[in-house]
Amino acid sequence: MDILFERYLEAIRTLDLARVGSPSEIPESFLLAREGRYSSYYIPFESVNSAARVVVVGISPGFVQWKNAMRETQRQMTAGATVEASLRAARLTGAFSGAIRPNFVALLDAIGVQRWLRIASCATLFDVDAPLVQVSAILRHPVFVDGKNYSGTPAMPRQAFLREEMLRYFAHEAAMLPDAVYIPMGASVSEGLDWLARQGVLREDRILHGLPHPSGANAERVAYFLGKKEKEALSGKTNGEMIDLAREKLLEQMRVLMASG
Repeated sequence: MDILFERYLEAIRTLDLARVGSPSEIPESFLLAREGRYSSYYIPFESVNSAARVVVVGISPGFVQWKNAMRETQRQMTAGATVEASLRAARLTGAFSGAIRPNFVALLDAIGVQRWLRIASCATLFDVDAPLVQVSAILRHPVFVDGKNYSGTPAMPRQAFLREEMLRYFAHEAAMLPDAVYIPMGASVSEGLDWLARQGVLREDRILHGLPHPSGANAERVAYFLGKKEKEALSGKTNGEMIDLAREKLLEQMRVLMASG
């Protein structure tokens, strides 16, 4: 049983989620650390898939994800699930659900991740090939700034509290998955992973920088990356040249990984 999970087991069991309507209402029993404007709270996300070859790295669970994970953990506990099953279910709650999933799969397939994994398509990473993927966050536990979800500002490497959160939790996961590739979801996560690589936590050549974020709000960049929209048709907010460079770099990175086995 995970040590942190053991520590918070009773607090989760007795938690009345209906009484928690904002980050400021999370019970102090879940507080992990606080420093000035920053605070972090426990979430049951310790589950690490040690066989994973792809690690999808988000920024930090937000308040809604905290509530959903706690609700799922309570449900698992009530059903008599094992600790391992409870932690696994909590971590996968809502992972890449809705429209974001097909975009993400198409982006991974476009650069050849499925060939490196020797599967037909990355779509099966959310089904029969789930053991090959770890859905993670560079800040494993929810971090709030002035009581609001941390959204990437200030940059993680520039703030001591955030550096410590990365090193205390995410570095532990990375040490267990040295041969995986790491896919940052957003520029702030990319910056954080680069900083961790400089600390020797993970290998720089295993970080796949440059994929557009697969959210619906980023539809134009995704479409151009996938070759579904011509450069001449792009709006002024989308830099086609930068996307071209990122795509070529990713394709070369995957070619090198394929060659090295």
